[in-house]
Amino acid sequence: MTSRARFTLGLLLASAAGCAQHPAVRIPPRVDLSQHETIGVIDFRSPSNVELASLATERFTESARRDQGLVRMLDLGPSPSALDAEAYRALGREHGVQTILVGELTISKTRPSVRIDSSLRSGSVAAIVEATLAVRLIEASSGASIWSGSARATDSLGQLNVLGGENVAVGTGDKQSVYTALVEQLVEQATSDFHAHWTR
Repeated sequence: MTSRARFTLGLLLASAAGCAQHPAVRIPPRVDLSQHETIGVIDFRSPSNVELASLATERFTESARRDQGLVRMLDLGPSPSALDAEAYRALGREHGVQTILVGELTISKTRPSVRIDSSLRSGSVAAIVEATLAVRLIEASSGASIWSGSARATDSLGQLNVLGGENVAVGTGDKQSVYTALVEQLVEQATSDFHAHWTR
């Protein structure tokens, strides 16, 4: 075995020994949902896209329970026109839930993003869309917020490239796929308090 090979093997063995001395430790979720017994889930709202709001509701509840064990969630359907303290109390009494999950998904109108090369001979124009998700856990008996989380993400719906002042290349993405990917990003961010983490 060459000296270089022996050195490399020594590093690997030392690294393995270090990992053995410091095993990975699971950090439990910051928020324990099981203490809330049954959580009522109101369909997330969206002023511009009801289908995506429904997808966000489904993905959020799935992701939130991923590291939580058994968590009971009850679908309460669309929200009443006004959600105030009395409305939350009425929902709690009607459905026998102590905690209610509400959320709102906002999708912005597309806006252009222009980039021009320093030579002014090439550049690109992209259609950028931004989305935000705001979610709260509400105590039904008081209407008070006991947890809130939010997330923001952006993506491109398409791009127009101008090369050398003459050639044009167009790249377009499937709109629904882009929006679905945005929802996935938002949910992963917004549910981080419900997920376990590993550290050494």
